[in-house]
Amino acid sequence: MKNSTLLILFVSFLTLQTAALYSQEQAEEDPYLWLEEVESEKSLDWVKEQNKNSEQILTSNPLYENLQKRYLEVYNDKDKIAYPNIVGDYVYNLWQDEKYERGLWRRMLTKDYLKNNSNWETLIDLDALSEKEGKKWVYAGATFLEPANDICIVALSDGGTDQDELREFNVKSKKFVANGITFPSSKGGVSWINKNKVLVARDFGEGSMTTSGYPSQIKLMDRNGSMDEAKLIFKTDTTNLGAFPASFYDNNKQYIFIYEAISFYESNLFFLVDNQLKQITYPKDAEFAGFYSGSLIVSLQSDWNINDTVYKKGTLLSMNLQDNLNGKVKVKTIYQPNDRSSFVSVSTSKDFIVVNSMENVQNKLYKYTLNNDEWSAEKINAPEFGSIYLTSSNNQTNDYFFRFSNFITPTTLYHSTGTEIKPVKKLKNFFKTDNLEVKQFNATSKDGTKIPYFIVHQKDLQYNGKNPTMIYAYGGFNASSQPNYSSTIGIGWLEQGGVYVLANIRGGGEFGPSWHQAAMKEKRQNAYDDFYAVSEELIAKKITSADHLGAFGWSNGGLMAGVVFTQRPDLYKAVVVGAPLLDMKRYSKLLAGASWMGEYGNPDIPEEWAYIKKYSPYHNVSKDKEYPEVYFVTSTKDDRVHPGHARKMAAKMKDMGHPYIYHETIEGGHGAASTNAQQAEMWSSIYTYFNMKLNNKPLDKK
Repeated sequence: MKNSTLLILFVSFLTLQTAALYSQEQAEEDPYLWLEEVESEKSLDWVKEQNKNSEQILTSNPLYENLQKRYLEVYNDKDKIAYPNIVGDYVYNLWQDEKYERGLWRRMLTKDYLKNNSNWETLIDLDALSEKEGKKWVYAGATFLEPANDICIVALSDGGTDQDELREFNVKSKKFVANGITFPSSKGGVSWINKNKVLVARDFGEGSMTTSGYPSQIKLMDRNGSMDEAKLIFKTDTTNLGAFPASFYDNNKQYIFIYEAISFYESNLFFLVDNQLKQITYPKDAEFAGFYSGSLIVSLQSDWNINDTVYKKGTLLSMNLQDNLNGKVKVKTIYQPNDRSSFVSVSTSKDFIVVNSMENVQNKLYKYTLNNDEWSAEKINAPEFGSIYLTSSNNQTNDYFFRFSNFITPTTLYHSTGTEIKPVKKLKNFFKTDNLEVKQFNATSKDGTKIPYFIVHQKDLQYNGKNPTMIYAYGGFNASSQPNYSSTIGIGWLEQGGVYVLANIRGGGEFGPSWHQAAMKEKRQNAYDDFYAVSEELIAKKITSADHLGAFGWSNGGLMAGVVFTQRPDLYKAVVVGAPLLDMKRYSKLLAGASWMGEYGNPDIPEEWAYIKKYSPYHNVSKDKEYPEVYFVTSTKDDRVHPGHARKMAAKMKDMGHPYIYHETIEGGHGAASTNAQQAEMWSSIYTYFNMKLNNKPLDKK
């Protein structure tokens, strides 16, 4: 799920929140509430029974074993791209393969990396550490003290949950610092003030966490002090989303900020100087995208009238920090999109920034230089007709990396120190693509809006209505769905003769804030109507039919998948509902759910529940309807979207007599897998399900 650029970074610091206690009255209203007790003996026994059934159905199929083997070969490939994270003169990387399931955190000089050298320097062996400490450690990032970059604070998650333990680490000695800065497992973040002080947002005890499960307090802690002795610097109301520290090293100076998230789409920003906070002037719904050359970089989500000038929503702009603090808001436009383009992301380097934009769901890169207080743009000659992701950059150098791919072009990693780009490494082509073609069309939604979608299929496709077809969409939180190379889809679906469709439904960020806002709260149904429009067009074109059409979504997309099979069961033969929200009456009371009320609305407000209940899958599943045999996938360790959503929906459908398949991984967090082997098992089961259902081959339940 997506918020502002900073908040996305902070989401990796989520923590586990225990499910609320329920009154007898609630239990009588919802007889499946006991399944929200994540690790109770009763609920885990139920999970084990479901897993046994799903394994019997799916793993006995020969296709499952074949896919699992192929996927493991891909995920463990020794020649895959080692994606870099630039820190000073080095690139850092987490490497996982058959031998190192949990991974090696390692580094190499950037100059050596660009020569494709193999002299990686291992810093932490996650497998050895896990065995030593009896944990299932998952690397969750590192925060370095700049500019020396010799020490950092490493985040470790047990089993892939969103909460993490923080430990100080010395990259020169390759050891955790004895008696160093440490914090127990929690949601939250940390930023360095200097070598001996950190700003930290954690669970400090009773009353220190918000109702969304994020820290409400930020404290200043000395190296030799304790959490109890830490000085309170900032506190937000516990009904807000949370508070997070952030730091930027720029022009030989450390800039410290506090980001107060009122909701997913409203925030306040404060600058910390001499232990005093000064609030930044900028729109509450703007996204703080970065910091460069003493200026804030901000993406507008609504029109902003300042200094007698109106800056349109979607605009990327900069504001000088010192002027802002002095009460003079000086705004400079960086990038101005049109109605079919949008700002995606920005990378900052020592002498310039790189802006990633999207035009008709295909990426373009631009280099921006600040000259005489004005931004000048230069188009970067990056590959076209596909997706670009800015991978890494660093304010101490001009190095930056990005990757490019499309549905049938394997990912290539590129490097640059300016405008000229050079390929570093290209991924192997893990599935046959020369017999495939890609097209982009527009379907017309219920209200007349044109909805773009991509379709990938064999060149000799027969328009007979019998082609097994799978549609994927997300449609929420301003997050765009882009055309990417995926060996998982290629091996599991396209090579099997399937047709793959990516639908760019509203709610995402493909065409800027307006595209997202068109499916928020009371407008949520627009996203689902968009999905139906694409589905119906595929049927009208005789590409497929309802007997061969499937839907797939994860997280917010899992909610979408739950909605489409309860609202339009006539359209789909197979539906995968991954890590889903389904009980939209209680979603705001489970784990991080309260933080998403800016997207969906507050179900405790009658006027808002009135529109939420119209699509809430848990409240709209009916005993009197016939549904496709859906496949629910979730994880016990998912502490972002509560596994109770999928559990309760499956249990309710069972008691209504509806067929379904259910699998819950014990480890893996929101992605439902922590290791390559777990990934292979999960995706093998998903694509075995789609192949069996959409080719009209009955699932073997013996």
